[in-house]
Order: sequence, then C-alpha cells, then structure tokens
Amino acid sequence: MVQLKNIAVIGAGNMGGAIVRGICRSGMDTGIRVANPSASKLERLRADCPGIVTTHSNTEAAGGADAVILAVKPWILPGVVEELKPLLVSKKPIMISIAGGVDLPRLEEMLGEGLPLFHVIPDTAISVGHGMTFIASRHADEAARQAVRDIFATMGRAALVEERLMGAATALSSCGIAYVFKYIQACVQAGVQLGFRPDDALNYVTATVDGAVALLQADGVSPQEEIDRVTTPGGMTIRGINALEHSGFTSAVINGIIEPLKK
Repeated sequence: MVQLKNIAVIGAGNMGGAIVRGICRSGMDTGIRVANPSASKLERLRADCPGIVTTHSNTEAAGGADAVILAVKPWILPGVVEELKPLLVSKKPIMISIAGGVDLPRLEEMLGEGLPLFHVIPDTAISVGHGMTFIASRHADEAARQAVRDIFATMGRAALVEERLMGAATALSSCGIAYVFKYIQACVQAGVQLGFRPDDALNYVTATVDGAVALLQADGVSPQEEIDRVTTPGGMTIRGINALEHSGFTSAVINGIIEPLKK
C-alpha cells in the first residue's frame, strides 16, 4: 500500500485550486503544500483550506513530497520540470501531470526514466466533489495507481484508462461538461421565452438534470429506457424529441465530442 502523506501541488489556478479544495474537503489525512507565483490565489486557497502550506517556491513545495501534482499550463511545464528535476533523484515521488496535450511519453522525456508517471484529466466539477477524472500511468505499480485514483475519487468519480483513450476522455467529459452547460443555458432561454424568470428557469432545469442523472444511477438502466418511460404515444415529449432530432440534436452532440479529436 502506498501512503501519500505529503502532496505538493504546483500551480494554484482553476484546476490546481480545485484539486487542493477537493482534497481538503474530502478530509484526507495528508499534508498539502501549494506553490504559485500569485499571492492573491494562494491567499484565497488558504482562506478555503486553512491547513495547507503555501509558498512561491516550486522546489520548497515539492521537497520531500510523496506525490507532486503538476497543475500548470503545457507551455510552462518544461520549465517547472527542469526546476524540480534535481529534487527527484533520491525521493522519486509519484509525478502527476494535468497538463492537457502532454502525454506520458513526452512527460517521461522531460522527467527522465525511473519515476512513476501519471497523466490525469479532471474537470472543473472536482471543486464541488462531482468531477469525472481520467487517469493513465507509466512505470507505476498497482499500489501507486490505486493511491492516485483514491486522491481523485474523493472529488467525484475517477477511472483508470489506457493512455490512448485520454484524448477521447477529454472530449467526452472535460469538454463535455461545457456542452451540458450549453444545454442548460438553451433550456433556460426557452423557459424565459415561455414566461419564467431566468433564475427560476435555471433552478427548474438543474433540478431536472439532477433527477435524470439520479435515475440512471439508481436504476442501472439506459437513457433510452428512461426516455421510453416518459414518452406517451402522441404526447408532448415525443413531439419535442422529434423536433430535436429534426434539428440534428443527436448528430450535433456526437460531432461536438468527435470534432475536437480531429487533427
């Protein structure tokens, strides 16, 4: 069993901050050190997570850590890695990168061989404990994979997948959350046109989305089965579904997920 008693997070932006808040909220028995050049971001994190240690020094945060989460932009990552490499010779911590577009072979090229490496794709909902995180690994044993999965499972759901599927995972979930927001936004616009106040329409639509997810999780059925339950012959629902299909709804969603993967 791998015990991650000290976790370093390099970067306190949207995703880095969400990860720190997620770990703190989960109550995991682990020390967290966060490095970021922006004092204001670190101050906001300390206000939300009083037990963490913050610093402007990446090496100070990473020194002695059992796991280092690299939550920086892809173009910043090479410089951060070069700064940290001297610290990794003896400790050999688990290295976790959430930099989009930087796959495991590229990460190994930057860090060198011999370290357990993880490429992690979360979404922003981890900050509220409902994210979907995908994890691929290299040179990591089962104990290390489970330890990393356990970190992100405290912030929602986490799945270990092959590296070749990470692009598809990004399109399906990390991009997909934006598509869900677009659907909700469109429903609110329709609700306003029908006479509801915007805040009321948003409340009703989000409750509907929550209910749909809860039904799928509780009953273990397919979306089509749930659609059939509420689709009366000649009724309002089938007319609405047919209108969506005539407008290309299903094709638009599929294309929205597949298109970002095209070179």
